[in-house]
Amino acid sequence: MTLPKPTLEDIEIHLLLEGVYQYYGYDFRNYALSSLKRRIQNFMQLEGLTNVSALQERLLHNRAYLERFLLALTVNVTSMFRDPSFYNNFRNQVIPILQTYPFIRIWHAGCSTGEEVYSMAILLQEEGLYHRCRIYATDTNEKVLQNAKSGIFSLKLMQEYTQLYLKAGGKKSFSEYYTAAYDHAIFRASLRENIVFAQHNLATDSSFNEFNVILCRNVLIYFNQVLQKRVHELFYNSLCNFGILGLGRQESIRFTPYEPYYEEIVKGEKIYKKISGG
Repeated sequence: MTLPKPTLEDIEIHLLLEGVYQYYGYDFRNYALSSLKRRIQNFMQLEGLTNVSALQERLLHNRAYLERFLLALTVNVTSMFRDPSFYNNFRNQVIPILQTYPFIRIWHAGCSTGEEVYSMAILLQEEGLYHRCRIYATDTNEKVLQNAKSGIFSLKLMQEYTQLYLKAGGKKSFSEYYTAAYDHAIFRASLRENIVFAQHNLATDSSFNEFNVILCRNVLIYFNQVLQKRVHELFYNSLCNFGILGLGRQESIRFTPYEPYYEEIVKGEKIYKKISGG
């Protein structure tokens, strides 16, 4: 069987990603090519560039330009209490497990601008567990991490987030968790007390702790099979026995080498418990 010959643009993109990795250490080489190509093309159009080689020259000779490129390349689509049924099931099925632990370590990988991290902090506060939790919120992009650390979001989103919070089983008035200031909502500082925001690249970095819970929702869909396998290995090795793994709706542990070593806690919600073995 003869493989299709790569296009010139595909070759240029391969060289671009290799250059960014070799020079800056950011590894996008195993991201899903179709969506990555689309984001690169959109960025080039905004920048008025006609080909990928021109983009590569600009990137490798201008570190400041890299920041704009990284923002365009990483997907930062998120919201508070996204997929509320996930949080409802986490509250009802996972919280009773976590209540048995004296201290709880949670890794929120690929946290983007932090909305889902604050959602989990609110849930844990309402369930009386936040004081014995440490949430490690990581992302490859330093810029979005700075936004996440601030705990400041657009006020116009709060009505939508309030509805999602209530659907997720929220127990209070959502407005208790933030202060309105002009067109921004500033979330309570107490929600950040047990959150550590840090840069971590799932493509290249190793484990840094043992966790009771790992959440990585709607991130793996942007990786190819090679990188997905690497990340699943990283998560498996980072979870304690009977630890909890939460993925996005379009993601799964099926067809990975680690499928036999998890059981699904809530069917269809992509909440898994690591079981002994392997």
